[in-house]
Amino acid sequence: MESVWDYPRPPAVELSTRRARVVHGGELVAESTRALRVLETSQAPGIYFPPEDVRLDLLEPHERRTFCEWKGRASYWSLPGAPAAAWSYPEPIPAFAALRDHLAFYPQRVDACLLDEERVQAGEGGFYGGWITADIRGPFKGGAGTADW
Repeated sequence: MESVWDYPRPPAVELSTRRARVVHGGELVAESTRALRVLETSQAPGIYFPPEDVRLDLLEPHERRTFCEWKGRASYWSLPGAPAAAWSYPEPIPAFAALRDHLAFYPQRVDACLLDEERVQAGEGGFYGGWITADIRGPFKGGAGTADW
């Protein structure tokens, strides 16, 4: 069992040991055994897919942009019927260069995200896109009243 409160700050990046998949609109959007996990204090792990393992033909650029103090400026991507369903760091801060062009998907904005055969749970709120599984425990940042944690 992992606690998100044991994850480091700044975040750590590691190779996932599980097969990751994203399904939306009846399509397998992404599938990888080479996904990266980003582990950051108080947040469920973010799962980042190498671009070669994503159906890029299904994605459209979205105008949303955000900035992470650790990773840099994020660009967003939409799927049909799911605006800003994924994000990426085209030019990450050097310490997070491993994330360059990898795509992460919000479980709350697509039909399903899976690690092996486990369907992940989405966190509360709409800002964080971590993947909550049975072996991860919180409390998780993102719900009402957690902005100042």
